[in-house]
Amino acid sequence: MRVDMVSEHASPLAALGDVDAGGQNVHVAALAMGLARRGAEVVVHTRRDDPALPDRVPLAPGVTVRHVDAGPARHVPKDELLPHMDRFAGELAREWRASPPEVVHSHFWMSGRAALAAAPPGLPVVHTFHALGVVKRRHQGDRDTSPPERLGEERAIIAGAERIVATCSDEVFELLRLGADRRRLSVVPCGVDAARFTPDGPAEPRSRPRVVCVGRIVERKGVDDVIRAMAHLPGAELVIAGGPPAGRLAGDPDAERLLLVARQAGVADRVELRGGIGRDEVGPLMRSAVCVVCAPWYEPFGIVPLEAMACGVPVVATAVGGMIDTVVDGVTGVHVPPRRPDAIAGAIGALIEDPARRDELGAAGVRRARERYTWDRVAASTLEVYRSCAGASASRGEEARG
Repeated sequence: MRVDMVSEHASPLAALGDVDAGGQNVHVAALAMGLARRGAEVVVHTRRDDPALPDRVPLAPGVTVRHVDAGPARHVPKDELLPHMDRFAGELAREWRASPPEVVHSHFWMSGRAALAAAPPGLPVVHTFHALGVVKRRHQGDRDTSPPERLGEERAIIAGAERIVATCSDEVFELLRLGADRRRLSVVPCGVDAARFTPDGPAEPRSRPRVVCVGRIVERKGVDDVIRAMAHLPGAELVIAGGPPAGRLAGDPDAERLLLVARQAGVADRVELRGGIGRDEVGPLMRSAVCVVCAPWYEPFGIVPLEAMACGVPVVATAVGGMIDTVVDGVTGVHVPPRRPDAIAGAIGALIEDPARRDELGAAGVRRARERYTWDRVAASTLEVYRSCAGASASRGEEARG
């Protein structure tokens, strides 16, 4: 099966941790490679953000990344990309007229808009939102920088896509509120690389109990609340891995905000802002921790909790979005309310004081990650969605010709 993915801002080749590079990049890359291992031929279409990039770059056997000319060949914040999506759609349409895939899988709302505009009749479009504008608006209010057209475009995608793939049960409820047809919704979670993230690899050395946060450091990720929690944990340290590389942290507004919070909380000497790190560095960092904390205000899914679970490390997670599904409270980690540094501190402190419980939660996390969330399992479930959509589309075509 030939599958064309569309991921307009989140290239599978991008460095993680910067403001617009995170879980979606990991998801697209890992899913594409998982599909290829099962025999699919995958092309990922993403916007060119560097004039030196080749038109096509092999990512893995069976997976090619295609750079689409749409807007300036430089980084453009994703919230400013909408004016370039007509050009993006035009490029997709030209390619698909000449060589159509069997199914298109778009990721994020602007990719869905472009894919639906470009797909010829009979070419099914499967869509994954990764985040919904209505949820972002609810939590960020006036600080939401999404284009005002986003909410309407998302409703159009819900109506126009052959199938919507939600990544968690919470997203299903949100989609139904937006008018989605339950019969055209499938739930397929994100996954974890169970070969890279294991409990048995090396761990960074540490001299005191260590708490770890990994991921983007934008305000909604709640790292500020974790820093404030450290004021109640005088014997512990916090390592934050995310944002631009260490050499570019100086002057970065998100990094400066976190450093200010640490100084105001009186914990700057116990908080290390490490910057973005390589994927091979994440596992050793996680394994050095008494727990990994994921404290966003809201979270469409969240891959970091799965990576921590696969490493055998308990997760303290806000009870939002996909983490309600992945982190089982009292079994693989601890749920806390969002924006509550005191609750975060209480959960961490209890884990620091109880090594046996940490071991129990960590072992359960490994089992859950391996049984439910490997990328091979995710790819297999996604292929089932594609095949059902391609079959339904073919049947409609035959009926129309008859």
